[in-house]
Amino acid sequence: MNLQPGQIPRSEAEAISLLHAKYDDGIESGLFIPFTYPWVTFGAFLCFLYLLVPHIHSGFLKSMRYPIWLLNASLSIYLILYSRARNSAPSFAVGLVAAWSLIWTATLMIFNDAQTDFKRIERSEGAHRRSKSFGNGVLHKKDDDAPDVDSTSEPNGHANGSSASSGSYSWQSYPTSPFIERLDWVLDLFCNFRGMGWNWRISTIPPPPPEIQKQIAQDSSEPSRPAKTTKLGLDGTRRYDNRGERLRQALLNFLKGYLALDLLKVLITLDPYFWGRIDAPGPSFLPEFIRISPVLTKAYRLTVCLYAMKTALTWFFDMAPIIFVGLLGSDLIGARGEPWLYPDAFGSFSNVLDKGLAGWWGGWWHQSFRFAFEAPAKSIIKAYGGNPRSTFAKLLHLVVAFTLSGFLHAAGSYTQIGDTNPLSGPFLFFELQTLGIVFQMLLVRLLRGIGIVQKSPKTVRRIGNFIYVHVWFYFTAPLLCDDFSRGGIWLFEPMPVSPIRALGFGPEGASWWCWTHQEDSWFVKWHRGNRWWQSGVAF
Repeated sequence: MNLQPGQIPRSEAEAISLLHAKYDDGIESGLFIPFTYPWVTFGAFLCFLYLLVPHIHSGFLKSMRYPIWLLNASLSIYLILYSRARNSAPSFAVGLVAAWSLIWTATLMIFNDAQTDFKRIERSEGAHRRSKSFGNGVLHKKDDDAPDVDSTSEPNGHANGSSASSGSYSWQSYPTSPFIERLDWVLDLFCNFRGMGWNWRISTIPPPPPEIQKQIAQDSSEPSRPAKTTKLGLDGTRRYDNRGERLRQALLNFLKGYLALDLLKVLITLDPYFWGRIDAPGPSFLPEFIRISPVLTKAYRLTVCLYAMKTALTWFFDMAPIIFVGLLGSDLIGARGEPWLYPDAFGSFSNVLDKGLAGWWGGWWHQSFRFAFEAPAKSIIKAYGGNPRSTFAKLLHLVVAFTLSGFLHAAGSYTQIGDTNPLSGPFLFFELQTLGIVFQMLLVRLLRGIGIVQKSPKTVRRIGNFIYVHVWFYFTAPLLCDDFSRGGIWLFEPMPVSPIRALGFGPEGASWWCWTHQEDSWFVKWHRGNRWWQSGVAF
């Protein structure tokens, strides 16, 4: 198929071919280089190796975290600027992962010192065995800023085994020996973004099981406090204490997510908007009253975008309990295989109804990046001795969090092959969320001041929050969704087999086997560059 740059695609297949042709031209001209594994991970791997070297008693080694992080930051920026993947979803992931590597390693090495600040709950067969095995993995007195187990986690003490497993538990500081335990500790730290089972657990997700909390409270030098028995976090996420229950829920979500993604993919394949034709009329399968209405057509497409993102993320997050709780299990990987460490990814939608736009981003949407997004603002407030509960501190948290989120998604936009607008698209979208939250807070304060809020039933207030949030997204979400379409992310085929297309739905000629062509799949190939470090697995 001979496609020219700027040509308007007549089908999803043509849109994919156009992006691949643009990628091939860019590689051939030297405009960018292929994203090849494992060399693209060198910077993050260097940070990982650094954390494996104990530096608690060495000022020189401790100070080395700054230049090592700067090296990783430089390599991450280089990848964003020059490295690309051929397929649509990996091309977005290039920028997203590189930007996240920069942010996450800064959280662990710059805004915190992981080896001295962090501890995790680990299972052992007794305190004596732990003291022999974990070197300096000892218990420390809580400092003034450390969270406790009832809100985020308790920083010292031991814990009995939960009903899900046998053995005792204790807080494990950075272990100097044996090496395998230190490797496991650092690997867990690198991969655990919400901190479940760590002393920095984000405040919105559920606390550990009551048995663990009680044992910590008994052995702690702190005054005893009753253990929380709730399985729900502040955002409505649920903790699972039973292995079978967690696996059933994860497998059910996985199955429902597969079918939902299949349906959404069919809708995407039939709509030119998702091929990058932003101004295309509504697809023919929609009822006429929707197609002739720009407002309803736009609302439909934004709804498809929202549920495609949420479904894909939920589907991806549920792979963790399936693998670590189901396939591996606690007998093989210890506490990391226990079900309570894998609460729900998304909170309750009641957050949106009760708190509006702030509840959408701070409770309902997944909180995977929360700890990293909060770290810079916390460090700034601590540095100047400010009140973390002040209005200025809250505003600073909002601005920093959405700026980092904007940077993260703008980096993904920049590395897509399509004609995207990283700054005026994703970055601006996330920056505007701060404005939307502040404006709603001021509006509520005004209405409360004149007595309207107090006189309104809860149902009315919830309807008002629902309307505000969705009207706000109607005008701002196209900045993000249109950019996704231009970049080609919706062209990705996530599953090999389509039950819906097997029933005859979808575009003409669609097959139940979706990975018919290499260009439509997520398969990888070996790329051989001019230098050995330029060769590797290319996506």
